[in-house]
Amino acid sequence: MSPESPANRGAPPPFHSKNERLHDRASMLRATRHFFEQRGVIEVDCPILSAQTSIDAHIDLIVAFYRGKEKRYLHSSPEFGMKRLLAEGIGDIYQLSHVFRDREWSSKHNPEFMMAEWYRAGFSFEEMVDETVQFIHLFLGKLPYSIVSYRDLFLQKVGIDYLTISEQELMDDVQRRGLPFYPSVLEEGKEALLNLILGSEIEPQLGEGELSVLAYYPASQAALAKKRWHGQEQIAERFEVYYQGMELANGYHELTDPHEQRERFHEANALRLSLGKEPLPLDEAFLQALEKGLPDCCGVAVGFDRLMMLRQGQKDIHEVLAWGWGSV
Repeated sequence: MSPESPANRGAPPPFHSKNERLHDRASMLRATRHFFEQRGVIEVDCPILSAQTSIDAHIDLIVAFYRGKEKRYLHSSPEFGMKRLLAEGIGDIYQLSHVFRDREWSSKHNPEFMMAEWYRAGFSFEEMVDETVQFIHLFLGKLPYSIVSYRDLFLQKVGIDYLTISEQELMDDVQRRGLPFYPSVLEEGKEALLNLILGSEIEPQLGEGELSVLAYYPASQAALAKKRWHGQEQIAERFEVYYQGMELANGYHELTDPHEQRERFHEANALRLSLGKEPLPLDEAFLQALEKGLPDCCGVAVGFDRLMMLRQGQKDIHEVLAWGWGSV
């Protein structure tokens, strides 16, 4: 990082006005691009609208129509477009992208937000964790960090071993803690109960004075990550980074098997149907790219706006945007 870079100017000044916050945002966009330029990672700009999309039971998409009849989806991540480029041999890439998610509006969520996403070929899982931490340092300073596995974290914080506890025992634990149920938790089963405990009881404790890296998720929560065995436990090479109780990053050692990826899409659509949601179309172009061959790589998505919230000491995401959802 050059001495003139915004990230080398010490602690950011207090941000009393919107204009000051937006000037600082512009400086951090420049710093982000410099961060990747130094590492030989090139910027790409994949389309926001597509006829197919990523499929996640818990992420709802915003729909648009071309000429009133051709259905398109505003992407929730530039991931599939970027992976198609990786399969074409482009090399290491990043994108600063506006992404869109329906029904997400709170002090930490805006339906339209900015994500920094990048992919590194030949990186180990641990190298990707370290580079993600370095990126966060750009915004928040050189905070220490620690890595803890999903299983160890649950044992340490709430005394639960997710491998051995039954769904009924988890349900009893949730009721004993008095945690509020969301409508579909019973239909979703054990994973939803674990997520409920994680979100309500554990996440608020993460990132106190340091960055907390939660790694090695259960294989059942692999999403788009590779799985591997760790002793008697099958895990997903997936990590998330937290600071002051806020999730900042979600990264994977990327799944490259097209057949397993197709199966996971079908499973996600089946869960969507069980939750009363519309199934989503499979992205056949992305699956064909996997058939062609995705290089072994790691990838991560980082919430740019949440980093700006922490950097600027704001409690509401809408304070770090030019205009929040309620103002457009």
